[in-house]
Amino acid sequence: MFSSGLFLLLFWIVQGMRDSAAKEIHQNIADFNQDYNDTVNSETQNIYAFNHTMLRNKTEGVRVSVKILSDQKGPPLLFVVRQKEGVVSFQVPLTLRGLYQRNYQYQDVGRTLCQPPTRAESKTESFFVDVSTLSEKNATYFLRVTHVESFVLRTKERFSFNATPAQPQYFKYVFPLDVDSVIVKVTSPSAFPCSVISIQDIQCPVYDLDNNVAFIGMYQTMTKQAAITVQRKDFNKGGFYVVVVVKTEDEACGGGLPYYPLNPDTPVEHGDRQKTLEVLVTPAISKITYVGGMLFGLGVFLSFYLFALLVYCWEQWRKNKKEGGLLHSVGTLNDETASLLGKSSMDQRYDGCGYGSIAENSSVASPDGTESLMSSAEATYSYTDTSFMYMIAGLCMLKLYQKRHPDINASAYSAYACLAIVIFFSVLGVVFGKGNMIFWIVFSVIHIVFTLVLSTQLYYMGRWRLDSGILRRILQVLYTDCVRQCSPPMYVDRMVLLVMGNIINWSLAAYGLIVRPNDFASYLLAIGICNLLLYFAFYIIMKLRSGERILPLPLLCIACTSVVWGFALFFFFQGLSTWQKTPAESREHNRDCILLGFFDDHDIWHFLSSIAMFGSFLVLLCLDDDLDDVQRDKIYVF
Repeated sequence: MFSSGLFLLLFWIVQGMRDSAAKEIHQNIADFNQDYNDTVNSETQNIYAFNHTMLRNKTEGVRVSVKILSDQKGPPLLFVVRQKEGVVSFQVPLTLRGLYQRNYQYQDVGRTLCQPPTRAESKTESFFVDVSTLSEKNATYFLRVTHVESFVLRTKERFSFNATPAQPQYFKYVFPLDVDSVIVKVTSPSAFPCSVISIQDIQCPVYDLDNNVAFIGMYQTMTKQAAITVQRKDFNKGGFYVVVVVKTEDEACGGGLPYYPLNPDTPVEHGDRQKTLEVLVTPAISKITYVGGMLFGLGVFLSFYLFALLVYCWEQWRKNKKEGGLLHSVGTLNDETASLLGKSSMDQRYDGCGYGSIAENSSVASPDGTESLMSSAEATYSYTDTSFMYMIAGLCMLKLYQKRHPDINASAYSAYACLAIVIFFSVLGVVFGKGNMIFWIVFSVIHIVFTLVLSTQLYYMGRWRLDSGILRRILQVLYTDCVRQCSPPMYVDRMVLLVMGNIINWSLAAYGLIVRPNDFASYLLAIGICNLLLYFAFYIIMKLRSGERILPLPLLCIACTSVVWGFALFFFFQGLSTWQKTPAESREHNRDCILLGFFDDHDIWHFLSSIAMFGSFLVLLCLDDDLDDVQRDKIYVF
């Protein structure tokens, strides 16, 4: 067994020597920035020797550019770059695979060689470029090796370059002594072709092709812009490589796929996939900016507590001063008479179980405030913020309804069960609603039916029943009020407002059925917010029509809250990001921080919306302050 293995080994060595002796090898001393147009076949091999001088305080890249000049239908050409500490090999035409086994071939290939660090002041090393092929026909190629002068990126200096799938680019960045964190921002005037930005450690090999760029480091897909924050502590060599790769397909960035060839082995026409990009490295925000942003946020919300404390102290001082003046003027009154001055039997307040009373507790307002504070959890769970907005809208409508119907107290279980159903429909819409006509028909029918039921509840002030005889009663009302004699509605004001609300809701249902928007969660939230605003307007109009008035404090809260909501919605509709699109497409809308260099438009939206929600809850709590001195059984119900 040992003798036979030794015989085979000797045979392979002798055969390899014969093959190498039979192949004609051409060795050339080559120079940088020189064009070489040569021919190679299976009988020949070309070797180019280059001398590269490296300086310790000056880093230059070396780039090898190759192009096939002949019509290469057979075996490809193999280029092998032999360096002292590594080998880079690639074939031309370069074949890259896409989705579903699509093949893309590129005749023009360019690669940047990985440069090892040097400790000497000046060091000269040689590297070799070997060109060979198994094709029996002559293959003509173009070879050029150049220095990359702008291989090292500088802080706050823009650098533009071009890249293709077969000609990736990467550059080196070294942290300055006083910088611990930087932001690498890459932009492009065109969205496609799709590209990838990768941050890799300074080591060889560098993964700079579409099929391996995601193997190491951190990366982002990109259409028009991408940005990655890099910290010094993550790279022990004091710097990193910025790798830019153009993908063979645009599917990862939301683009379409090319046709699928009839023959799976047929290369797909890739067209012109050159992309112009610009890279800029800037220092990240400092610790002072972080602290300033946090203190600003704390100060904004702490100011509300300080303002509330000042108002409380002012009211207590005013109350004590008033009571002191009264007691001084009637010094002979006994304790019983003094107690009558503080409370009248006509102002006795009953709880929610009393007749026609308005509940004075904030049991619904407290969950409202909790929901608004918990909206910060949106960064942790998907759709959490939208779900909280559903709850806020539902609880606010419930609070408004219970102001005039305190005898109808919905339990927490039933209230949150209804909100859970809304959230369940939201999830169904996100999963199944995109382009599904059946889903939109079912949802539109449910929306319209629910609108009619709610309108009936408001018109009859809850004095109706939903049972098996509802259809018979509807037909009876239609016959007596419309067919037998045309009678006007009993509550004209209420009917007009409800008809307007139904028109708006039917319009929203028609819009959803016709357009079928992709963002179903936002569409459902728009329905909830619109109905909340409609019911709020209905409440205020009916309150004024009933002879009641709005005190200056609620009126001021309404005006200020409306203004803040207007500014908040302005920043909300800037559309800085969206979950409907791919991450690369969503990054197109990213903008620089505009407030203190720390907060962007979306952060300002959260600030203003939280303040606006706080003002909205104040409006809910003080809207009926004019009824404090009115007997509970004298308050209008609507």
